[in-house]
Amino acid sequence: MTVLDAFAVLALLKGETAAPQVRALLTGDASLTSLGIAEVIDHLVRILGANEEDAALDVAQLGLLDGIAVDAAMGLAAGRLRARHYHRSRCAVSLADCAAAEVARFQSRPLATADPHLLDVCHTEGIAAVVLMAADGSRWSPTGL
Repeated sequence: MTVLDAFAVLALLKGETAAPQVRALLTGDASLTSLGIAEVIDHLVRILGANEEDAALDVAQLGLLDGIAVDAAMGLAAGRLRARHYHRSRCAVSLADCAAAEVARFQSRPLATADPHLLDVCHTEGIAAVVLMAADGSRWSPTGL
């Protein structure tokens, strides 16, 4: 099973370069955290101007509305992870990203993302990751860390 971050799901919904990779992960056993669902809906509605019901339907049609619950222990770990790594310009990881990373770590599953900041955090923390292609066709690598 693979944990998806919001970046991955949005890439699929927007038809970006990583869409085929994300679609292939969904044919397996991929899931999104409950916070990831919130981040996807927020982005679709607030940034892209989607209707709230349509945004929820998009996520539901992908089979992702039953998100992985983030309990107190994972929330605590996510907060600590973000506190260790967050910087507004050098490492702008969201709290939802950190929750996804900690869920992946707790469940010994890889986290699928193209977000370079989140991939830097996963690399530093030893969290397995599936590196997706960025919207511009590039692919993150750990060089320069």
